[in-house]
Amino acid sequence: MAFQRITVNPAIMGGVPTLRGLRIPVATVVAMTADGMTVGEIIADLPDLNAADVKEALQFAAELARDRHLELLAVA
Repeated sequence: MAFQRITVNPAIMGGVPTLRGLRIPVATVVAMTADGMTVGEIIADLPDLNAADVKEALQFAAELARDRHLELLAVA
C-alpha cells in the first residue's frame, strides 16, 4: 500500500513518521485513537489534520503491526 500522507524527514521530529510533513507523529494520532478519542476530537485537538489524515495514520500503523514480528507475553 502506498501512503500519500505519511512522511519521514530526518529534519522533522527526528525522522519519525509524521503526517504531511507536519510536526504531528503518526504515533500521536494512533495513541489518541487508542485512548478512545473520535476522529472529530482528534481534529479538534490537532486542527491541521483532517479525517483522511487520521485514517491513513491508522492504516499505516496496521501495516507496521502486520509486517513486524514482536515478542508478546504468552497468555496462560
